[in-house]
Amino acid sequence: MAQPPLLQVTDPPPRVRKREPGPRPDWLRVRYRRNDTFASIKSLRSELNLHTVCEEARCPNIDECWSAGTATFMLMGDICTRRCGFCAVMKGAPRALDPDEPLNTAIAIAHLKVRHAVITSVNRDELPDGGAAHFAATVRAIRLRSPDTRIELLVPDFLGDRDAMQRVLDEGPDIVAHNTETVPRLYRRVRPQAQYPRTLACIGHISSTTVLSKTGLMLGLGETDEEIESVMSDLRERGCAILSLGQYLSPTVRHLPVDRWVHPDTFARLAEVGRAMGFKHVESGPLVRSSYMAHRALEDGQVT
Repeated sequence: MAQPPLLQVTDPPPRVRKREPGPRPDWLRVRYRRNDTFASIKSLRSELNLHTVCEEARCPNIDECWSAGTATFMLMGDICTRRCGFCAVMKGAPRALDPDEPLNTAIAIAHLKVRHAVITSVNRDELPDGGAAHFAATVRAIRLRSPDTRIELLVPDFLGDRDAMQRVLDEGPDIVAHNTETVPRLYRRVRPQAQYPRTLACIGHISSTTVLSKTGLMLGLGETDEEIESVMSDLRERGCAILSLGQYLSPTVRHLPVDRWVHPDTFARLAEVGRAMGFKHVESGPLVRSSYMAHRALEDGQVT
């Protein structure tokens, strides 16, 4: 009697985690164009031991911005103490602060002749002031070397420490942003170490001063348009002046997946809603990021 064929045992196919809801639409396709200015920024960043959020967060606009001579510098290293589910920045135990970083950041901005400088940072929750003094030193250094440069800061929540936030505000930056990122229902999944009420308190604190307040939201994490509008209303109640809305893009398979592709018409409608609510400036579009075209907020004649 013929023997039955041997069964071939193979490993099961690897489980594929779905990152995106189908192919990326045309409005999310970026054309890469690099020039000598791009190369000079990359060289200068390396020479001065600086970090940029453009690289660390894998921003889709890096070619456009760097080739135009603008970059968003990231203070306090490239390792964050928080573990947000959307962010590509490394997580873990950070290194000691670089005391030369404020000066080196100012040198880079002066060298590039930046008219509108955007400075952000990783979270440094292990520091007593969350890095507020480091931000303040950076603003002072920029003011000394580039007195005509507008300074925009994107700061952490400093764990709700109002004195730390005030230390930054006292240096007189033009704009101070703290990103809301998503709707309160999704905070536990998207920003597990942040708190929605604390975020609103930070924005309210900034708005209570002469410094312009700003925040940003990502769409496509599982929220509804109605929830976004509710958050926008909360932000206006706290006096927020400038708002950015953009499409969330998952940086790797280890990060939160994209729930939906938000159509440009939706971004346009939300921008109109924001302007009707009283925001002085709204940047809203699929590729908008916190620092993208940041200078336009002060150049469109609406923000004073």
